[in-house]
Amino acid sequence: MSTRRSFLGMSAGVGGAAGFAMLRPNTMHAWLNVPQTDAPLRILILGGTRFLGVAQVQYALARGHTVTLFNRGRTNTHLFPEVEKLRGDRNDDLTALQGREWDVVIDNSASVPRWVEQSAGLLRNSANQYIYVSSLSVIADNSIIGSDETTAVKQLDDPTVEQVTGGRYGGMKALCEQRAREAFGDRAMVVRPGLIVGPMDNTDRFTYWPIRIDRGGEVMAPGNPTHHVQIIDVRDLASWMVRMGEDNTSGVYNATGPASPMSMAEMLYGIRAATSANVSFTWVNADFLEQHEVRPWSHMPTWIPPREGMEGFSRVNCSKAIAAGLTFRPLAETASDTITWFKTLPAERQSEMGAGLSAEREAEVLAAWQARAG
Repeated sequence: MSTRRSFLGMSAGVGGAAGFAMLRPNTMHAWLNVPQTDAPLRILILGGTRFLGVAQVQYALARGHTVTLFNRGRTNTHLFPEVEKLRGDRNDDLTALQGREWDVVIDNSASVPRWVEQSAGLLRNSANQYIYVSSLSVIADNSIIGSDETTAVKQLDDPTVEQVTGGRYGGMKALCEQRAREAFGDRAMVVRPGLIVGPMDNTDRFTYWPIRIDRGGEVMAPGNPTHHVQIIDVRDLASWMVRMGEDNTSGVYNATGPASPMSMAEMLYGIRAATSANVSFTWVNADFLEQHEVRPWSHMPTWIPPREGMEGFSRVNCSKAIAAGLTFRPLAETASDTITWFKTLPAERQSEMGAGLSAEREAEVLAAWQARAG
């Protein structure tokens, strides 16, 4: 059986206290000019002290909403002293939620269907809307270019197993979506982000590129410059979700960016515009990277080569969310803010990135590529 502790242990890279050491200088400025809503809501956020949840709380407070957090009280407990905090555990203790009412529930923290079944079931008569944060990993066939919200989702051979693994993650998130809709019906909203990026993302799955480019020199770029990339700044996603709560929006939404297709080259060159470093890019093809055990996504973040079965990865249709008001800030702003935030972290953390290649390994592969070309 999966527990809240075991799941968070697996995903510990998502955030930590060090990532929030300089929270206000790097993130709060984004909400300084936010207009107050005319109809404040009572918003319950399940989680709320990590990456996406923090941005949601900040924006909701800036809009004038009343926020309540429900979590175990073990992560970033210093954040938001002005906010009500309920203690419990998604796995086995929802007592603190009983007998309370909210207008909107935002569920950021569940990858186990039972957790959603229990929380949504408990709150179905105590809240008007349930917003569940799912994932584009639910898409069953990544060969489809332009998958939308009607594309088939993954199915699990054994839906009773609660162990969250890479192979089961997408199917479990799809079941979580189903549980939310079963409890709330047309009052449920399902949000499917792809890669969420920006300040406070301790996974480094995007952060690697701004930090590497800011270091300057010859940067190894993966595959073909025209390969597609999809990312969304955490602040754009968070603020849109709060506004969807204000509008009582329901349904399923693919929620990633940018608004128009972006290539790997456009992303890397766009990041370069945010720094003054002297940078050059050397593109190394996917076959060579594979031969030298340089893995997509982990060693070369944001990138998956469009080989057979993956042609549609990072080419998902998000027009429905865009039509519903999802907007995107300039890439250079995301890159610049990410660099600023990262440089506030302890030196030890900066030296041990969770994704990408070390400088030594990158130089080794580049030397092999250049020798081959010679």
